[in-house]
Amino acid sequence: MSAPLVAFPRDDLPFPRALPEFQEIFPDDAACAAYLEAIRWPDGFACQWCGDAGEPYRFANRPHVLRCRGCKRDNRLTANTIMQDTHTRLSVWFWAAYLVATDTAGISAVQFQRQLGIKTYETAFQLLHKLRAGMVRPERDRIGGNPDDHVEIDETLVGGATRGLGRGVHDLSLVVAAVEVRRRKPKIDGPVPRRHGRYAGRVRLEVRPDRSAKSLISFIEGAVEPGTQIVSDAWGGYNELTQRGYQHVPVAMSGNPAMAEAYLPIVHLVFSNLKSWLLGCHHGVSPQHLQAYLNEFTFRFNRRFYPFNSFRSLLGIGGRTAGPTYDGLYSGEWEHPRCSRPLIA
Repeated sequence: MSAPLVAFPRDDLPFPRALPEFQEIFPDDAACAAYLEAIRWPDGFACQWCGDAGEPYRFANRPHVLRCRGCKRDNRLTANTIMQDTHTRLSVWFWAAYLVATDTAGISAVQFQRQLGIKTYETAFQLLHKLRAGMVRPERDRIGGNPDDHVEIDETLVGGATRGLGRGVHDLSLVVAAVEVRRRKPKIDGPVPRRHGRYAGRVRLEVRPDRSAKSLISFIEGAVEPGTQIVSDAWGGYNELTQRGYQHVPVAMSGNPAMAEAYLPIVHLVFSNLKSWLLGCHHGVSPQHLQAYLNEFTFRFNRRFYPFNSFRSLLGIGGRTAGPTYDGLYSGEWEHPRCSRPLIA
């Protein structure tokens, strides 16, 4: 076969807003393959081996394979993506991406396994982590940079798995957050809005080894645009921010909750939502994979005003990003994406 069974507009890919619409747009693997093709080659097919841009050979029983007419080599739509070497049908991958991207409360691996009819928990766990790898754009921009807004930065401890370790919280991990703070325009003759109209814009979250200046500033330089006004507590690890090109406003908290509510309310709200989600949806996570869950929280939080567009974003990023293997996940060889960069002295 040479003509595609299904075609999508490459400049404006659709995203389903409800389950019936999803089933209508993606009734089978062929439709899913056509969507992936539009993501991989927005300007039209070009062979990855020889560069030929002609119409490829297509196969009804293998819609994920396009064979170049010039060099006769196969181009797999799943190559170099989070779906590489998968034995799972494309339609299952698309259902998985839709569930993960549009469920605002998140979904656990057990729920995920049950809803998609996946045979083993391990397969569901790996598939979820592959999708989480597709939630981080490799070229994502830094937050801040708007002179009318500022960025709040703080750290918190997140408890990991505690099973078999006795009472209390163990395996604590240090998580640093940077949150854009935006302000709504007040309504004429309206009541004073909560937090004086301040609300969260985009967020960045990362596990860091400690609270040293080297650790904190490497995160900030990878997450926040230079020149941004940054509000933090008066911890010494932030002292170099001014000489690094930021407008730093340190605030001495002195253990006073009122000071934290006045100067760092948004970042603390993000931490509260994060911990509630980790405990409520996942019942805690291990330090080894905590960064992946932070990436998922960040992806969903930054797209909370447009949740159904998240599906298109997830497949768009995942269609250009490699995912972890099962062995890589369990051995620790796979490093979950993060935004920190080496500190330049």
